[in-house]
Amino acid sequence: MSLVTVMGLWGACNLLKPSSPPKTLFPIPIPKALKPKTQPKWKPLECCLSKRDLNLSIVSLLLAAALPNTVFKVVAQELEEFQRYTDSVEGFTLLIPSSWIKVDKGGATVLFEEENKGVNNVGVVVSPVRLESLKQFGSPQFVADKVIQAEKRKESTKDAELIGVAERSGQGGLQVYEFEYIVDSTRGGMKRIFSAAFVNSKKLYLLNIAHIDKPESPLDSHTRTMLEQVLHSFDAAPST
Repeated sequence: MSLVTVMGLWGACNLLKPSSPPKTLFPIPIPKALKPKTQPKWKPLECCLSKRDLNLSIVSLLLAAALPNTVFKVVAQELEEFQRYTDSVEGFTLLIPSSWIKVDKGGATVLFEEENKGVNNVGVVVSPVRLESLKQFGSPQFVADKVIQAEKRKESTKDAELIGVAERSGQGGLQVYEFEYIVDSTRGGMKRIFSAAFVNSKKLYLLNIAHIDKPESPLDSHTRTMLEQVLHSFDAAPST
């Protein structure tokens, strides 16, 4: 039930509950024969909401009061555009585009693909390591250089170019490295890659987001924003 619908019902409830019968300005005498034996009793019309609808209306009103209208729309849009995927066994979580489908592929802990466009995908690989954190392996720039070198060693890679490197804090202050680069490959042509990595409980978590980004069909701003949201959502799963 939308906020507008809830507020409309709420207003209707108040309008349909008369507090007293209407009064005439000038009383007109009525013959006894026409007078009813008993005065009619006014019964207020009732407008009932279920407990679920009432709870939804309260939440909607609180959100509307706490958030600007534009922010409220963005939150609602994100809820429709993404679904959260959490692997409580391996210990990671991230957002996935709602229309993308989960597929099985050897070597990947989990893989999601855009329907009918498998080259556009989101994959996670979890591997055991001896490290306690990524910092023990190196700086974000050092790790990014290693990633580019690994891409260039692939037979299918014609070229690979690093675009950006970043670092952020994840669950419980966890170090998360993020990378963006372009790969020109004989398998799928030009692709934009967003990647993230962190180490937790002596496991290395790698996120790889690939999307077509050819000169004749460049990555549009909306799709880029969507993929960046997936990238920034990658984190260790909250402990239960």
